[in-house]
Amino acid sequence: MARQRQKRGRDVNGILLLDKPSGVTSNDVLQRIKRLYDARKVGHTGSLDKTATGLLPLCFGDATKFSGYLLDADKHYRASCQLGIETTTGDAAGEVLKELPLPADLNVDMIEQAMSEFRGDIQQIPPMYSALKHKGERLYKLAYQGIEVERPPRPVTIHQLELIELGESHIEIDVICTKGTYIRTLAEDLGKHLGCGAHVSKLRRIGAGPYSEESMIDYPTLEKLALEGPQGLDDKLLPVDTAVMNLPAVNLIESVAFYLSQGQAVTVAQAPTSGLLRLYNSDKQFMGLGEVLEDGRIAPRRMLKLH
Repeated sequence: MARQRQKRGRDVNGILLLDKPSGVTSNDVLQRIKRLYDARKVGHTGSLDKTATGLLPLCFGDATKFSGYLLDADKHYRASCQLGIETTTGDAAGEVLKELPLPADLNVDMIEQAMSEFRGDIQQIPPMYSALKHKGERLYKLAYQGIEVERPPRPVTIHQLELIELGESHIEIDVICTKGTYIRTLAEDLGKHLGCGAHVSKLRRIGAGPYSEESMIDYPTLEKLALEGPQGLDDKLLPVDTAVMNLPAVNLIESVAFYLSQGQAVTVAQAPTSGLLRLYNSDKQFMGLGEVLEDGRIAPRRMLKLH
C-alpha cells in the first residue's frame, strides 16, 4: 500500500494585506510569506508588476476559496507618469524607445482634456510585456525574443481618473478601475494623446476590493513578528469573510445551518430574494456562500468545513 504524503506546514486561514516591495515578483514574495508563516496553502489575488509596490492581498487556507472575488474586484492605483519618454515595457524597467518634446503650453486643462477620453468604458490593447498568453505562450516571453503579436483590444472600465500633480515633465494620477486594466497602457495612451509619449515611472496599488492601504503590513515587520512565534503573524490576518463583505449576510438557526452544511437547499425567513449571500451559523461563524434559487430557497454554493 502506497504511503500517503504528509501535508507540510501549518493550517492557517485568513487574509494578509501585504505591502509588496518593488523589485520582486508577486509570486516570489508570496513564496517568502508562505515560508515565513510555515503555511500549507497560500495564494494571491492578482499579481502586481515587479517594479510596482503596494496592496497585495494574500489568501491563506480557507480564504483561497474566495480569492476569485478579490481577483474580479476593482483596483485603486497611484501612478507617476514620465512624459516625453516611451519605453519598451511601458514602465521604468524597459529600454528607452523614443524621446519626444513636451507641448510648450502643457497645463492642467490640457491634461484634464486628455484624461476625459479615458474615463468610463474603454477598449485597451494589452501590452506585449504582460502575462497574458498567445497560443499557450506568455506574451512577455515572446516580447523578450523580439516577437510582437497582434493583441485584440479588451473592454475595461476606468471608474475614476484624477490628476494629483503636474510637474515639469511628469504627472501623478489616481485611478480606480476594473480588473484587467493596465496602468502602463493607460499612461502610454495618455502620452500619445498629448503628443509626447509617456511611461509609468512609479506604480503603487492602494486599494483592492474592500481593502485599502491603511491595513497593509510590510515584509520586514512580518519578519520581526516571526521571531516571537506564529501567534504574532496570525494576528495580522483578517477573517476569511472580509473578502466578500460586499454581499448581504444571513444568520441561520442551528437546524437550518445543519441542513445547508449537508448540501441541502433551505428556506430562510426574511432573506434577500436573489443573488449570493454570506451565511453564518448560530455561533456567528462564517459558513461560506449561498445563492437564492428561483423558488426563494437558499442553496449552498461555496461552503467551508468549520474548524
